[in-house]
Amino acid sequence: MIKEKIKKLAAEYTDEFIQIRHHLHAHPELSYKEFETSKFIQKKLAEFGIEYKVLATTGVVGLIKGRDPQKRIIALRADMDALPITEENNVEYKSQNAGVMHACGHDVHSTCLLGAAKILNELKDEFEGTVKLIFQPGEEKNPGGASIMIKEGVLEDPKPQAILALHVHPGLEVGKLSFRSGMVMASADEIYITIKGKGGHAASPHLTTDTILIASHLIISLQQLVSRNNDPFNPSVLSITSFQGGNTTNVIPSEVKLMGTFRAMNEAWRFKAHDLIKKHSTELVHAMGAEIDITIDVGYPFVLNNEQLTNTAKLKAGEYMGNENIEQTELRMGAEDFAYYSHQIPACFYRLGVGNISKGIMSGVHTPKFNIDESAIETGIGIMAWLAVSVENK
Repeated sequence: MIKEKIKKLAAEYTDEFIQIRHHLHAHPELSYKEFETSKFIQKKLAEFGIEYKVLATTGVVGLIKGRDPQKRIIALRADMDALPITEENNVEYKSQNAGVMHACGHDVHSTCLLGAAKILNELKDEFEGTVKLIFQPGEEKNPGGASIMIKEGVLEDPKPQAILALHVHPGLEVGKLSFRSGMVMASADEIYITIKGKGGHAASPHLTTDTILIASHLIISLQQLVSRNNDPFNPSVLSITSFQGGNTTNVIPSEVKLMGTFRAMNEAWRFKAHDLIKKHSTELVHAMGAEIDITIDVGYPFVLNNEQLTNTAKLKAGEYMGNENIEQTELRMGAEDFAYYSHQIPACFYRLGVGNISKGIMSGVHTPKFNIDESAIETGIGIMAWLAVSVENK
């Protein structure tokens, strides 16, 4: 039975792929600069005997053809980029690239997809259809590597009937998975505001346009914009995350820059909120005597998990892992460029438990001490391979 063969090979190859994860973790690269990572993945696919091509400069797309290759075509996706974070873990595979770290687990995602690829290629005479392997750059930075890969044809020749991806979850104990149908993650847009006015001596504020004060008023009032215009049952978040202005104690600066993010799970509200943010900011700043430049960079849409595909994947995961190890993914206001795939073809984005409270492995993603219980590698490799050959989306 192919399921048991996948489990056996996942266990057999775990140590090999933990070492691959160590290599990737020690050599992280920022979004759209994954040159060495891409070369490494290409080298491994060639070693496994898997055909591949390069898209979007650093993206890698492999194909594994089983029996009757056109009968079903399933895509598996992993992202490859790292974050501009200085790692604080004291481990032998600590990042060797200063100020860059795999703090979101993309090294794990790529490792699991490579492992699944090796298993699937060895078992290709035992399943029907084709598995498309998508190693994607630039998930962490607009416009999102997924959007570029799609424009360059990743969902064509052949066109997948469905796409699946996993993501590490340190809040979920190792040995568990979680799934959720429907909307599962939010859209994400970036806000850039510059407030300009007449600067001057802090002892004579009446002779200046106090950009610091104006920016402060704006930040507070923008919070009311969301709470008083949005349905409270419609999840949405507006956060101003950067306030840059002034560099001494006795000068009111002539310019202040703000940055932030807006998250939503409703497209109508999303773009209505953009208009409200621009209108409110402009009117408030003008009323207080300053000028404003405001840009909202439209980012990823919300992640939409196809109900039928996700329910099937959850059922099959229960068969592989045991139903007691399958949980419900919580709604998240975080964003993922996997969303672009999910608006093109049926998609399932699920979570891989990597936490271990007893070992103190609990740090969240995007933190300097994020790490995983590496026994999750065996689970990740196996479940990716199993879902690739067992799910259907009719």
